[in-house]
Amino acid sequence: MAKQPEETNTPPAGAAKTGNGAQPALNVLTQYVKDLSFESPGAPNSLRSRDKAPSININVNVNANPISEGEYDVTLTLNAKASADSDVLFNVELIYGGVFRVAGFPQEHMLPILFIECPRLLFPFARQIIADSTRNGGFPPLMIDPIDFAQMFQQRMAEEQAKAKVSGNA
Repeated sequence: MAKQPEETNTPPAGAAKTGNGAQPALNVLTQYVKDLSFESPGAPNSLRSRDKAPSININVNVNANPISEGEYDVTLTLNAKASADSDVLFNVELIYGGVFRVAGFPQEHMLPILFIECPRLLFPFARQIIADSTRNGGFPPLMIDPIDFAQMFQQRMAEEQAKAKVSGNA
């Protein structure tokens, strides 16, 4: 049997440290389903096979709120609606959250951590819940493509800057 390497408390060479000597840390304290809804208003007729694939509209949103010093509640909201012609085949909504402890990061890194890294950690679990819900509803599992949370964050920041410019000129 191979010998397991021993753990040490020595940080790796080149590890980032903050001014107070603490190493940055991002910890998931808990994950939870805040809200889950699956609707198939036309069942069982909506479950029949079709000549063409339904159109699927997916919306994603991320929110973050402080809970206490260094702890944040981050929620990932996913809405997926499948339609064929004017008929809704299914509509699934999920609010999936996580409580994160964030310590040792510079203040300018907090928004990217909360709106990029935290949802990136939550997404695989939320994706699986959506897939299971659609499969349990009688449809093929909806496997949502990976989401570029960095791009979402950049778009959101650009929109807020544009709003601030408009408000500043009014």
